[in-house]
Amino acid sequence: MKVQKSYEEGSGGTLYVVPTPIGNLEDITFRALRTLKEVAVIAAEDTRNTKKLMNHFEINTPLISYHEHNKLGREEQLLPRMIDGESIAVVSDAGMPAISDPGYELVQAAIENDLPVVVLPGANAALCALVGSGLSAKTFHFYGFLPRKKKDKEAELERLKGLQDTLLFYESPHRLKDTLKALRDQLGKRQAVIARELTKRFEEYSRGTTEELLTYVSENQLKGECCIVVEGSSSDIEENTVLWWSHLPVREHVTYYIEEENLPSKEAIKKVASERQMPKRDVYQTYHID
Repeated sequence: MKVQKSYEEGSGGTLYVVPTPIGNLEDITFRALRTLKEVAVIAAEDTRNTKKLMNHFEINTPLISYHEHNKLGREEQLLPRMIDGESIAVVSDAGMPAISDPGYELVQAAIENDLPVVVLPGANAALCALVGSGLSAKTFHFYGFLPRKKKDKEAELERLKGLQDTLLFYESPHRLKDTLKALRDQLGKRQAVIARELTKRFEEYSRGTTEELLTYVSENQLKGECCIVVEGSSSDIEENTVLWWSHLPVREHVTYYIEEENLPSKEAIKKVASERQMPKRDVYQTYHID
């Protein structure tokens, strides 16, 4: 067990986790600016992006890159400096480091070496999206970016399907349509919100069902990083989305997806098998042979 007294004098330096604006530069705090000026070095996800922020606020602290591909090597350089008494700040391109961004491993390494870690409060896209969505914020589950591969994405959504917490995802604009389709297919007709360009001039909240949002995205080319907020599972949702087909024979269930959603027969059979929890070969035989 370890107890950290963040502001007691010690022999080593401090690792400061400093959130940066997700769009509007006015969202940075006075404390964050002071910390970035006072530390010995700033470990930045992309030094080019952070340099723009520093130039705007006239901060001259040295920068060092710290990202997914060099983090282990950088830890070997930064830890001895902190052990010798220097304080270091870690920042990501936008928002809170370690939240779908680099930073976790450096925090862990500092803790293992009995160095204090001080986290500054600040901008975070997921929480802004959650509060602005109008969906319940009583309990929520932050996931971040879903897997890119369709099979892996569907497996993760199947795992999350029964959670009653509001679900939070990050997504890039060019994968938004595919992710919304997966959300609709795996989670059903739930209320959801796309929040994009948060804190910027073209900030937008699109609110509706997963089906309505999929149609909207299909008809409009959206730009900017997106947060997707989806209502959690409930008995009403399960009744309306999972059991709507209970009165249909297997053949008609498959036919529905072929005719109404333009799915190939192979995909329709796979989907019906998943919904009915039947072997795919049984659905295939029922549709093609019976």
